Amino acid sequence: MRHSFYWKMRYIISIFALIALIGCGSSKRAKTTEQTDSVAVELSPELEIGEVLDHYWDGFDFEDAEQLKALNREQMVYAISEFVSLMPAEDADSRMRDLIRRASTSHDMLDYIATVCEIVLHNPNSPLRNDEYYIPVLEELLASPLLDEYERIAPAYDLEIALKNRIGRAATDFVYTLEDGSEHRLYDIKANYTILLFSNPECPLCGEIMRQIASSQLLSALMQHGVLKVLTLYPDEDINHWRKYLDNIPSEWIRAYDKGQILSKEHLYNLSAIPALYLLDRDKRVLIKDGTSVADIENLLMSK
Repeated sequence: MRHSFYWKMRYIISIFALIALIGCGSSKRAKTTEQTDSVAVELSPELEIGEVLDHYWDGFDFEDAEQLKALNREQMVYAISEFVSLMPAEDADSRMRDLIRRASTSHDMLDYIATVCEIVLHNPNSPLRNDEYYIPVLEELLASPLLDEYERIAPAYDLEIALKNRIGRAATDFVYTLEDGSEHRLYDIKANYTILLFSNPECPLCGEIMRQIASSQLLSALMQHGVLKVLTLYPDEDINHWRKYLDNIPSEWIRAYDKGQILSKEHLYNLSAIPALYLLDRDKRVLIKDGTSVADIENLLMSK
């Protein structure tokens, strides 16, 4: 596939959203065009995506840790965002491992590249957040002799969480509690598809996602025919606050809470950021993980 306008727009939108995440905390202005271009290879419409990725880092010297002192963090966020945006999912494991290995020329270089990968792939507010792309980064970090035992603690924990509820694999079963106190299990839900939404009343985006689900003609039709069910789960401890909010959640949905906050305490799901939106199939395999886009769910269901 050629490097088309679609691909350009895809990474440009994601990159500007990511730069906005760190821009408020940065006291430095962006470097010149010449300096920015030195981070990665110039993209060309004539190149195949694979060729672009093969030569993407040709303009960056991973052995020169001194350059990091002058390199604006936004430059590398831009470069790695572009890199992963262009990357086909099937290439993510090998290419992300290669990036970390190339950065393993020194502790400073490895730490710098790993930190930016965390911003791009692990930050809860990143539009490019993706555990499948981040897992090989974490595995390479843990295998690196450059990290001491204390520096391994954070990536080891992140890897443990990222390996749970992976796309294509069975979601972790759990018990949920309804308003009347009755308890049920996720795997007892009978439907071809289940939307699982972790939310709380204080979350504006949670309310927006619920409105989008409720107003979707496609999702409403699937629910009416019993093909799709929606489970909203409140994972926090103020159950009275949740009860007062119930009227804002459609009554035809499964409205539940996590009694005793078992999901959080046992780290069954990554609830570091709310909302967290999952789509599961009939066998409770994960089709979409920890997302915030109702459109992604609609598009996936229309493709089935």
